[in-house]
Amino acid sequence: MTDRHQVVVSDDWVEQGAALIADAIRSALASRGRAVVAVSGGSTPRPVFERLASTDLDWSAVTITQVDERVAPDGHADRNLGDLEAALGATGAVIVPLPVLWPDPEASATWWSTVLDRAGVRRDDRGWPVFDVVHLGLGTDGHTASLIPGDPVLDVTDRVLAVTGDYQGRQRVTLTRPVLDRAAATVWLAPGAAKAGMVARLIAGDPTIPGGLVQPDDGTSTIVTDTPPG
Repeated sequence: MTDRHQVVVSDDWVEQGAALIADAIRSALASRGRAVVAVSGGSTPRPVFERLASTDLDWSAVTITQVDERVAPDGHADRNLGDLEAALGATGAVIVPLPVLWPDPEASATWWSTVLDRAGVRRDDRGWPVFDVVHLGLGTDGHTASLIPGDPVLDVTDRVLAVTGDYQGRQRVTLTRPVLDRAAATVWLAPGAAKAGMVARLIAGDPTIPGGLVQPDDGTSTIVTDTPPG
């Protein structure tokens, strides 16, 4: 256990990641009868979501939304929503897409709090949403969610959503650092030798990478990888 993160190194990182997310959902269901989950996109989590979908949970009491999304028209291949719906859509969970109002992403940031309230997310005493579990990835450049190196989005601490500049051909809408910090449970999926160095920097809380700026408050944070960090 580090100061911030527990680290799980396993060849079966898919099973480990799915089990951790499922455990956090079960905990929320047991304590308050519902769970609100936020998940990141990309190719890495797809097998984890598929494994999670086979888990015996009361999916009718689960709401799943997105940590971040590319700004693109509905149905576009660049959107992460399609993979999310393909993996978890048949579970019976309520899937609430991140509201990317293409081509006006700033508008989505102004009303997303209302969407969160309808989804049943908890609020802390300062009004910030508290997700029961947040899944995050880690890029080889140290980005997580769509908190991108050098982008002003890293410094946004006064709202739930922010819009990035162009990154790999698209703007992104992303949950901000204060929201990520408040998650009751955070599960990072970072397999692959190419990410081992960044995982070590994440564990150390390196503030020069976006992932290192995410500082879980009172919740649990677990990094799942198949390669020893370093």
